[in-house]
Amino acid sequence: MSSSHNHAGHDHAHDHHDHHGHGHDHHDHDTAPSRPWKRIGIAAVLVLFAAATACLVQVRSGEATVITRFGNPSRVLLQPGLAWRLPIPFESAVPVDLRLRTTSSGLQDVGTRDGLRIIVQAYVAWQVQGDNANVQRFMRAVQNQPDEAARQIRTFLGSALETSASGFDLSALVNTDANKVQIADFEDHVRQQIAKQLLDTYGVRVLQVGIERLTLPAVTLNATVERMRAERETIATERTAEGKRQAAEIRSAAERDARILQADATVKAADVEAQSRVEAAQIYGKAYAESPELYNLLRSLDTLGTIVNSGTRLVLRTDAAPFRALVDGPPQLPAPAAGGAKP
Repeated sequence: MSSSHNHAGHDHAHDHHDHHGHGHDHHDHDTAPSRPWKRIGIAAVLVLFAAATACLVQVRSGEATVITRFGNPSRVLLQPGLAWRLPIPFESAVPVDLRLRTTSSGLQDVGTRDGLRIIVQAYVAWQVQGDNANVQRFMRAVQNQPDEAARQIRTFLGSALETSASGFDLSALVNTDANKVQIADFEDHVRQQIAKQLLDTYGVRVLQVGIERLTLPAVTLNATVERMRAERETIATERTAEGKRQAAEIRSAAERDARILQADATVKAADVEAQSRVEAAQIYGKAYAESPELYNLLRSLDTLGTIVNSGTRLVLRTDAAPFRALVDGPPQLPAPAAGGAKP
């Protein structure tokens, strides 16, 4: 009886184990096929995301992006932001810097129109022209290498300095008179020399050309000092001559005014003298009418005062006029008749 119970228990345990085993097999049969598809889906999403990311290109401000197809430029992106392209190796994105750059020529020994030498250093401010054709031109000319572009620009600038300096005298570039200095014209001439060449060849736009330094060699410096000394002497001579001319004009005007004043004074003196003569004649006439003897005496004395001075010696008869008056004295005037006298 005991044996039967154990057997039954064993069978029950076996049945229970079989039941759980079959249940486990049924669960594995339902979930196992779904896991590979889920993993494949996630992988596909990641691949698509990576592919989409690889097809995106960002255009930064101050840059242009050239899309090359198998190494050849196909299009240019100029607007900042995101854009699409085919993934590598079909298409690649190459950024091109559009920002302003400056390049210096270094010291250049050039000759002026009047045969003198100067040492000049200039700079040029440039940037890649921001349009499709010129960006591609820059790519083809220097393979998007700004340093190479700067090196070639220096060559153009040196040639332009030599050509432009030959059209200016030294006095137009170095002068003590600021009104005669033509540095701005010189810079503009250099800019015109290189602007079109750089744009047509490299797609580079020249914004400004300026003179950084301008010095004179020893020989040119001596010649310049001599020229300045001659100019100063010429100016001094001109000013001296101008001063003499003005002095002569002033002197001539003064002499003319003096002659006019003297003539006016002479005329006035003559008028006064004539008037005085008239008045004197009138006085003499009145005196003669009143007293002829007194008139004759006064006229004799006037004549004597005219012909005799401190150094005059005369031997004359005293009984002759006008000395007779000295001997005889004044004539006796007749006494007026008495009011009551009888004849």
